[in-house]
Amino acid sequence: MSSVDETQPLFSHLLELRNRLLRSILSVIVVFLGLVWFANDIYAFLSAPLVERLPEGASMIATDVASPFFTPIKLTLVTSVFIAVPLILYQVWAFVAPGLYKHERRLIMPLLFSSSVLFYAGVAFAYFVVFPLVFGFFTSIAPEGVQVATDISSYLDFVLALFMAFGIAFEIPVAIILLCWTGATDPQSLRSKRPYIIVAAFVVGMLLTPPDIISQTLLAIPMCLLFEVGLFFSRFYVRSEDEVSSED
Repeated sequence: MSSVDETQPLFSHLLELRNRLLRSILSVIVVFLGLVWFANDIYAFLSAPLVERLPEGASMIATDVASPFFTPIKLTLVTSVFIAVPLILYQVWAFVAPGLYKHERRLIMPLLFSSSVLFYAGVAFAYFVVFPLVFGFFTSIAPEGVQVATDISSYLDFVLALFMAFGIAFEIPVAIILLCWTGATDPQSLRSKRPYIIVAAFVVGMLLTPPDIISQTLLAIPMCLLFEVGLFFSRFYVRSEDEVSSED
C-alpha cells in the first residue's frame, strides 16, 4: 500500500513534467509559425553587419544546394527559441516552485527574469557592437587578390556561436549571486580577488574576439562591470545560519 502511495506522486510529477515540456515546445512552434514567413528577412537582418562591410561587388554565397532554404529556416527556429525563452522559463518555474522553500522562491524568480534579460543583452551587445568590429576587421585583412565571399551556412554557425558566448558571458551577475547564495564563496572573498578577475576578463575577451585591442576591450569592460554588479547584489543573497539550519 505504501509503495502504491509513493508511486502515485512520482507519476503525477512525471505527468506534470510532460505537460510543461509540451507547453514549452508548443510555445516555440507557435512563435516559429508566426515568423517562418519572414525567414529570409530575419536572415537579411542577421547578415547585415557582414554584408555592409563586404568589398564592393562581393556578396554572400551558398555552397550547398539546399542552403538557401534550410539556413533561414534554421535561423528562424533558433530565433523562435530565443523569443520563447521567457515562456519556457515560466514553465520551469511552475514545475520546481512547489518543491522550494519560501526564501528559495524569492530568489529563483528574480534570477530567472534577470538571466533572460542579461542573455538578451549579451546577444544585442554582440550584434550591435561586436559584429561591426569583427567583420570590419576580417574583411579588411583579406590578402590582395582574395575575394571575400562567406557561405551563408558557415556565417550562421559563426554568429550563433558568438551569440551564445556573449549571452553566457553576460550571465556573470547571476553566477556570482548563485555562488554566494549556495555558500561556495562570499562577496568579501570575491572582492579580494578583483585584480585576478579583471585579468581573466581580458583573457576571455582576447579568446572570444579577433586579435585587436578594441574588440577585446569592448568585451572585457562589460564583463568587469557585470562582475561589480553581481558583487553588489550578492551581499543581499548571502544565506544566513538560520536559513541553513531550517533546511537541515
